[in-house]
Amino acid sequence: MIKISLADDHKLFAKGLEGLLEEYEDLLVMGLYSNGKELIDELSTDLPDVILTDLNMPILDGFGVLDFVKKNYPQVKVVVLSMYDDEKIYKKCMHDGADAFVLKDADPDELVYTIHEVYEGRHLPNFMRVIQQANQSSFFDAFREKFKLSRREVQIIKLIKEGKQNKEIAEELSLSVQTIETHRKNIHSKLQVTSRIELVNKVQDMHL
Repeated sequence: MIKISLADDHKLFAKGLEGLLEEYEDLLVMGLYSNGKELIDELSTDLPDVILTDLNMPILDGFGVLDFVKKNYPQVKVVVLSMYDDEKIYKKCMHDGADAFVLKDADPDELVYTIHEVYEGRHLPNFMRVIQQANQSSFFDAFREKFKLSRREVQIIKLIKEGKQNKEIAEELSLSVQTIETHRKNIHSKLQVTSRIELVNKVQDMHL
């Protein structure tokens, strides 16, 4: 059982995330905290395996949580949750010792996968590359809007266009192969294509 503590001042988001995580038999949410101080005050009595922390919180923000935990409980893994796919924020989190960085609009299974990876101490891909790919996707905006594509689906389309296979895409985006296969089915449905060749041709026809 992986014990998790979550610090986020957006109560609806926190409760929704708690419900999502508790659908998994091996994940236990020990507590929800509306700021970093509430969380760290509890660490002396019951230590989690993984902390999920927002960055923007009152009293003590996510950077403060990260600094305190890594100095006092270095064995505890810290996953930063952020609304901002900003390179400077990412670099600061990694410099301060974050074990992973996950965008708040990521797929739920991406977060669950990340929790398992950091808990097991396995190496995660370079999240900087994922963020840079997201930032470079602005020229896909019209395409994304027209076909109601998610940010993740756009990233996968770009990687498919580069000729990468499901396993390579999964490794690059820190997702399971099964998740990539599901995304590809959804992409094919939205774009009304039935194969990789049709998908690439459609993207190229739109000069993307």
